[in-house]
Amino acid sequence: MWSGYFNNTDHRTDLNGVDRLIVRRGQPFTIKLHLGSGSAHQQGLSSLTCTAETGPSPSDQYGTRAVFNVADDAASLDSGFGWHAALSSPPLGDVVTLSIRPAADAPIGRYTLTLGGAGHFEFILLFNPWRRCVSERRGSLDEYILSQDGIIFRGNLDLILPFSWNFGQFESGILDICLKILDTNPKYLRNPGKDCSGRRNAIYVSRVLSAMVNCNDDHGVLLGRWQDPYDGGKSPMYWTGSVDILLNWDSSSCSPVCFGQCWVNSDLVLERYFDQNNRNVGKEMIWNYHCWVESWMTRPDLKPDFGGWQVMDPTPQEKSEGVYCCGPVPVKAIKQGELLNKYDAPFVFAEVNADAVTYIRQEDGSRRKIISTTIVGQKISTKGVGVDRREDITHLYKYSEGSEEERESFRKANHLNKLLNRQEQQGLRLDIKVSKEMRKGCDFDVFAVVSNSTAGRKTCRLLFSSIAVSYTGVLKENCGFKDLLNVELDPGAERRVPLRLNYSKYCDAITEDNLIRLAAMTIDGSTQETVLALRDIVLENPEIKVRILGEPKKNRKLAAEITVQNPLPVPLSNCCFTIEGANLTGGKTLTQSLPTPVQPGEEAKVKIYFKPNHSGLRKLGVNFSSNKLCHVKGYKNVIIGN
Repeated sequence: MWSGYFNNTDHRTDLNGVDRLIVRRGQPFTIKLHLGSGSAHQQGLSSLTCTAETGPSPSDQYGTRAVFNVADDAASLDSGFGWHAALSSPPLGDVVTLSIRPAADAPIGRYTLTLGGAGHFEFILLFNPWRRCVSERRGSLDEYILSQDGIIFRGNLDLILPFSWNFGQFESGILDICLKILDTNPKYLRNPGKDCSGRRNAIYVSRVLSAMVNCNDDHGVLLGRWQDPYDGGKSPMYWTGSVDILLNWDSSSCSPVCFGQCWVNSDLVLERYFDQNNRNVGKEMIWNYHCWVESWMTRPDLKPDFGGWQVMDPTPQEKSEGVYCCGPVPVKAIKQGELLNKYDAPFVFAEVNADAVTYIRQEDGSRRKIISTTIVGQKISTKGVGVDRREDITHLYKYSEGSEEERESFRKANHLNKLLNRQEQQGLRLDIKVSKEMRKGCDFDVFAVVSNSTAGRKTCRLLFSSIAVSYTGVLKENCGFKDLLNVELDPGAERRVPLRLNYSKYCDAITEDNLIRLAAMTIDGSTQETVLALRDIVLENPEIKVRILGEPKKNRKLAAEITVQNPLPVPLSNCCFTIEGANLTGGKTLTQSLPTPVQPGEEAKVKIYFKPNHSGLRKLGVNFSSNKLCHVKGYKNVIIGN
């Protein structure tokens, strides 16, 4: 007999429930063994053998089967790293209390523990990040492992927007689905014993999971798609958490869920081509946003100082050792340009350090390099520990621009091209300025600012364009264009040229990403030197307001009153609100639609009822969609009492 409440709480797994035993490596758990009527255990005289097994064919060869005896001295639990069992208190009649310590390097997964001839029981074994944790990092572990929600930061350099994400790792059925993902991976299907043995290693498990998130070469979780139509599935912007995705995958017999995004290529040098009319005519794209995962682990396969945070990217378009996965690779190796370290360091280095080189394609087919100001890999962000603020971690991936350390990092990575291409703009300078507020539904101005840094008078041609773009860099329809043939500038003078962006023009052009790319180009009338400035802008959605009605208590019905105002000059139809939150909505996405259109300037308002099943601080994620205004997201922190 075992106590799920005591053991699971002690092992910090009680949020998964206490109806079954879920424990962590290298940490003892306690069971009570009933030997049967008339039986008794005598210390020093009786012996009891335990057998722990995992996988479909447990074996000593693969380390998926361990046999060990019960010691009389509980102090022995503190020594060694293997499986161990000891009496935790003197026997009481036919009842023996045992402490069992799984090996610190045992494979994770489902186990059966057989206790001599006295019976057997099943349990789940997980990694144990608390085993060697120093006290000052325990708060971080509560955030990284026990927190069931987080924040993803999207947008661009000028407007970084927070979106809540429901991890929901403790929701009913999610742990079992995660174990099922491991049992569905191709390595397991080819050789279950070897795969289960590999699960002792966090490096191995992370590579398996990285491959299984995408479905490029297996029965992975998500199918990628980057533009309409999303027939047969949901837009990647629809999702507000992992629970719904995993439940969909599980209920569809491991068929990929439609759809996801964030697949990328790796190139250290990106070549972009524009024609002489300021139109992008190349195929290479720089993504406005990308998301990846970091995990903390030791790296005994690398240099001693390369343990710690590791990058994993489950969405590559290139194979790693024959499989579509990426990482883990030390963040420190990326910063230092140490690209020979496992796994896939060149790929991740390119994600944050790629150099954009821009060319003008002439009418005769020749190309001419021009000055551009695009920088890749800025504002690398994560959620702060214990707060909802954005933490900028760019400095962990890159040295400061122009520093000696950066030069050394690029030299190691054979990326001298980036250093060689840094140059001061001579002659005409070009920049793009924007209005303070650029809200979807409004008309507003953007500005090309041309300045003459020479001692002589300058005349140039200015082309200023705006075009809808997806976050993956795919160009859509034109939103506005201006071509001034003779812009005259005195020495040291500056000219500010406006371009009006009207809702009537951009409304049907923009994608659900709300992105518009501005491109300004000057051609010097005397030297023909061409300067290009690019800037992506994000149109802000209206604020979505959430109010909790009722006293927030465990197992008490509450209502979320959600309001959003229509900022567009046209009615909104097919209006729909959804909410989702770990331990708030029962592992489901709750939906409510409006029966009538919402007129311009009017508010769309609903009440959606939910019942929390756990106390503590929780995040309720909300989303609003309609025919003209999609994926308006927000969240509300809710403290649930007992």
